[in-house]
Amino acid sequence: MRLSKLIDKYNRRLNYLRVSITDHCNLRCIYCMSRDSVTKLLHKEILRYEEILRVIKTGVRLGISKVRITGGEPLVRRDICGFLSRLNAIDGLSDISLTTNGVLLLENIDKIKSAGIKRINISLDTLDRHKFKKITGHNFFQKVIEGIKRALDLDFYPIKLNVVVLNGINDNEILDFAGLTFSYPFQVRFIEYMPIGTACMSDRRHILAPEVKDRISVLGDLVPVDKGLDDGPAELFKLKGAKGEIGLIHPISRHFCATCNRLRLTASGRLMPCLLSDVYFDIKGPLRKGCSDNDLADIFLNAAYNKPSSHHLAMNNQPPVPGRMSAIGG
Repeated sequence: MRLSKLIDKYNRRLNYLRVSITDHCNLRCIYCMSRDSVTKLLHKEILRYEEILRVIKTGVRLGISKVRITGGEPLVRRDICGFLSRLNAIDGLSDISLTTNGVLLLENIDKIKSAGIKRINISLDTLDRHKFKKITGHNFFQKVIEGIKRALDLDFYPIKLNVVVLNGINDNEILDFAGLTFSYPFQVRFIEYMPIGTACMSDRRHILAPEVKDRISVLGDLVPVDKGLDDGPAELFKLKGAKGEIGLIHPISRHFCATCNRLRLTASGRLMPCLLSDVYFDIKGPLRKGCSDNDLADIFLNAAYNKPSSHHLAMNNQPPVPGRMSAIGG
């Protein structure tokens, strides 16, 4: 049995690496980035696929067994499916998944499946095409829906639908989203909005997980679902007779820092111990200066050692987290 060396000073075993392969995105979601002009990384500033794969292989040797590919929007990057195929060939990874906004899913989903990916997360904050444009800035609702349908046809499982709940914007659709689980094997995950970057919204937009759960309870009893070893922070439930599950992700109302098992690699080559902190460790510089695999391992170990015990977003008068969600790969 391979023992993990990525154990932080709070005795958390870090076996999960979230990897952003681009900061570019084809949407402008109101809670993620400003509708104003956004400065994007130049191509030379983004880690090459070969560099990302080398970093991941180093992580695997230290105990990483789960990788999620994110962005920005990962499907906007050229030859993403070739990269996914090479990623899937790395021995020691037990869980590889992809997070996407779904806009380019339909035209890529067959190739994604051929690359060996079985698990997919799709961001979908509304079931109303007009509201979709208001939230994202673009009229791509039908493209996303067609992509989800095709993923169902190809037997992707689980298909997780990520819903950021915003008061006065989409909170009147909570029951509609939860109701999808009666007809489809989706895992519908309601996520508390996190104040990150310049696109921060008013606290009045917050709807916390206990209220979401209370609203859904009118559809029936929410029966807790046991989680697997590789499952993330979502608290899982099932409605009686439902094909799918409901997840609640509560980074604000009841943060899960004590069990956090992840590190993050940004597209710009920074290894981040925590999404909600501006602490990072440069990995691109050493890579391009010809560092050894042992040097890379030391960066991982240093990041793990400096992982904070918790975040402070729930504390009064705390400023928003700096940076931009699309650049971090939240």
